[in-house]
Amino acid sequence: MQSLHYPNLFSPLHFDRFSLKNRFVMGSMHTNLEEIPGGFERAAAFYGLRAQGGVGLIITGGISPNDAGCVAAKAATLQTKEECAQHALITREVHKHGAKICMQILHTGRYGYHPKIVAPSAIQAPINFFKPKEMTEEDIWSTIDDYGRCAQLAEEAGYDGVEIMGSEGYLINQFLTTKTNQRQDAWGGSYENRMKFPLAIIRKIKEFVSDDFIIIYRISLLDLVSDGSTWEEVILLAKALEQCGVHILNSGIGWHEARIPTIASVVPPTAFSWITSKLKEEVAIPVIAVNRINTPELAESIISHNQADLVSLARPFLADPFLVQKSSEGLANEINTCIACNQACLDHTFQMKISSCLVNPQACHETELVYHHTDQPKKIAVVGGGPAGMAFAHIAALRGHDVTLYEREPQLGGQFVMAAKVPGKEDYHHTIRYFENMLQKYGVKVILNIEFTPEMYHNYHFDALVLANGVIPRMPEIIGIHHLKVLTYVDVLYKGANVGQNVAIIGSGGIGFDVATYITTRNEESPMDLQNYFKDWGIDTELEHRGGVKKADPSSPRRKVYLLKRSPGKHGQSLGKTTGWIHKATLQSRGVEMLSSVDYQKIDDLGLHISVNGEYRLLEVDNVIICAGQDSSRDLYDVLSSRIDNVHVIGGAFELRELDAKAAIFQACHLASQF
Repeated sequence: MQSLHYPNLFSPLHFDRFSLKNRFVMGSMHTNLEEIPGGFERAAAFYGLRAQGGVGLIITGGISPNDAGCVAAKAATLQTKEECAQHALITREVHKHGAKICMQILHTGRYGYHPKIVAPSAIQAPINFFKPKEMTEEDIWSTIDDYGRCAQLAEEAGYDGVEIMGSEGYLINQFLTTKTNQRQDAWGGSYENRMKFPLAIIRKIKEFVSDDFIIIYRISLLDLVSDGSTWEEVILLAKALEQCGVHILNSGIGWHEARIPTIASVVPPTAFSWITSKLKEEVAIPVIAVNRINTPELAESIISHNQADLVSLARPFLADPFLVQKSSEGLANEINTCIACNQACLDHTFQMKISSCLVNPQACHETELVYHHTDQPKKIAVVGGGPAGMAFAHIAALRGHDVTLYEREPQLGGQFVMAAKVPGKEDYHHTIRYFENMLQKYGVKVILNIEFTPEMYHNYHFDALVLANGVIPRMPEIIGIHHLKVLTYVDVLYKGANVGQNVAIIGSGGIGFDVATYITTRNEESPMDLQNYFKDWGIDTELEHRGGVKKADPSSPRRKVYLLKRSPGKHGQSLGKTTGWIHKATLQSRGVEMLSSVDYQKIDDLGLHISVNGEYRLLEVDNVIICAGQDSSRDLYDVLSSRIDNVHVIGGAFELRELDAKAAIFQACHLASQF
């Protein structure tokens, strides 16, 4: 596959006795497919579609070399020849389309969610309920043997190589730092002793596999935890791994227990390519750049500036399996870009659900959610141009239906227009851009600035109507709710209303947190600016501190903000499992005062009168912003359903809940597949 658009990305890479057809790597992701009945068939379809889309190298989700190393009880391992047959389903499908695939071997150590976990020392992880057993000398050598046999079986199953997971705080990483390795024997103490474990694993694997088998090692460049490795130690290990015969070094950034975001949407694009570039200066073997690389332009820049030899995009391949092909053909505007929301991928993984993608529900469901061309085309009206309406409209049109989309606002995007204005969520614009291009590509007629009526349905002879007209802000019953001080989140995020210096936000769900983030970010700051990000989260780019982490230095607050909720307990409990802590930490660093068990008494010229746990308090604020949930836009449905038979409702208009784009787009895609 050649491309004039991204010449460096599409140049082949030749190394040792191997070659890759381009510089794209689909990075490792847990999908939880291998753990379910029929999951390997589904995994084959999942990986095969990405191979068909043109990626040069795929690295699978982590497979454990033994039971103790599993992510969870009964999670996937590769320990027997019988298991090879299942893995061969994947490798055959990938090779059919000319890509290479490496299986990641992952031993979780103290991060495993089951009672059999082991670690170099019996130190419990702060993110785990289980305490590990300290490994004996016999356990260590047995585990090293297990790595060798696992790699041998991977080669028998048809994999082109393996990636050894040596980062993110998993077992190998646990051996390398005194934070988790307090042994006094030959495997602890000095760094030379602590790095014996990964080197022994590589040597053992080399004994078990052929010379034509690729060995990738994922090395932790920044642990981002106290008592992590120094940069000097990282380079010492990297050079030793090169000497042992590792063919490629992949970049690992941050332990799972680190309190610094590394892949969420608040992380600036290519935030860590600088550290991979430093690694590249120290070794002769190829290196892979990772994290928050979601467009071909970003990937091309990394290769062209010689910061890395390969670029790993993981979640972007969930969002669009044909990312590489579209890049090659100059169709970057048709790429369904990852927005780093984590809602359907990482959040699902840590809840032991099948991973997918908010903007592409087909991901990991390729054999179930299929968009066949219809034999009975219908004329369909779609009301509402938010994510649900746009998703349904373009898929229905793709399948051969005649679709017209009506939107009462002057632009498409719905709630995503507001979301994209929140600092750290700028990538949501990509989804609007993608859907708009798909609507145009598949011939959807888009009519803006219009209210849909029953007469329009009958006059234009539609066969079906899909209502995706979303939600409206809920206004709580509070004395003074119509005071001039009162704004809604729509006023602030969509209409650009002026906000005073002292603000109370009523409601602490996702919208409340977004609005608080928006109004506490200084105008002159860009959260996508690398230096602001490093400073706010305490990332040591000078590499003077262990683990690459130092004291954070966040900016002074822009406003005095109160975030209020009626219910008792902590704020942020409804936020995403893997991102909620980030939003909460951001607001805490900006001095946002979070109050729960609040009773709202009245709003007047003095401000917001409340009681907290029965104690009266006056918040002397300039504005009160209402983020107290939503009401479904059901009025139109009530009118239309009484006069039209074939009416379908999707998204927020279907079910009253916290704003949930994941559910809305999922529902839209499934309905479109069934028409």
